Amino acid sequence: MSKPTLLILAAGMASRYGSLKQIDGFGPHEETIIDYSIYDAIRAGFGKVVFIIREEFVEKMRAVFDKKLSGKIEVDYAFQSFDLTKFGIDSVIERTKPWGTAHAVMSAKDHINEPFCVVNADDFYGKDAFEKMAAFLRNEVTDERMALMGFKVGNTMSDYGYVSRGVCDVDGDGNMVSVTERTNIYYVTDDAGNRKIVYEEDGKQHDLNPDTRVSMNFWGFTPRIFDVAQSMFSKFVEANGDNPKSEFFIPSVPDYMVKNDMASFRVIPTSSKWFGVTYKEDKPIVQESISSLIKEGVYPEKLF
Repeated sequence: MSKPTLLILAAGMASRYGSLKQIDGFGPHEETIIDYSIYDAIRAGFGKVVFIIREEFVEKMRAVFDKKLSGKIEVDYAFQSFDLTKFGIDSVIERTKPWGTAHAVMSAKDHINEPFCVVNADDFYGKDAFEKMAAFLRNEVTDERMALMGFKVGNTMSDYGYVSRGVCDVDGDGNMVSVTERTNIYYVTDDAGNRKIVYEEDGKQHDLNPDTRVSMNFWGFTPRIFDVAQSMFSKFVEANGDNPKSEFFIPSVPDYMVKNDMASFRVIPTSSKWFGVTYKEDKPIVQESISSLIKEGVYPEKLF
């Protein structure tokens, strides 16, 4: 079997961060968060990395990654654009915001022919997650059996504002029953002074157990996902084309496949504490976390 591919979603605009965080430096030698993901992927046995980016960023991305990764892992770039004709949609819809993470994955269809893992560019997942996903993609994945890494939501929060997470309902066998994208998850303090996690929907707050498993867009797929997503995307555009803020999120595709008996998705548990950069204020925390991991010997001081 061919080595699995790592697909990195790096086309976001980083509106809450204020700059192009995909290439911002966090390690002692200005390593990006992406560098740590790729380092973990290489030692876990991945054979290729594909970046999903906006085309206008390609020269900046190449300048940061091509030389350092040469000879270590195959590198490719795919572009997420507003042109819908490649997905069989003739409509011209004016937007300033990309169509969402599932649309980003679809944009890599012509670049991936093997089992692959999807991750965000601005999330630090850790060695354990990549090793577990690589093992799954080598030994278990099929068109009818895919997976996601299940993080505890309490290990994935930011102290500086809301986050978006795919909240999972998991059965007794560790399989996903459903996954729902929640775009407003944050901390609140109750009347007794206790901090708790809530998500907001239709203007109301709902409690969320900190042990609830959530998706951090760390998915294990086969190329079958491209065709399923494309068939769903056509309907999504038809229903949401006049809403400039609508987004076609990755969790909607596995959720649809599970509910229609097209595939099962294993929720691979990890106790790893996620960290990432949603807000500028997150940066020093990420830098401190990486420094601690280097001191513990998890990563060398200089990756590449």
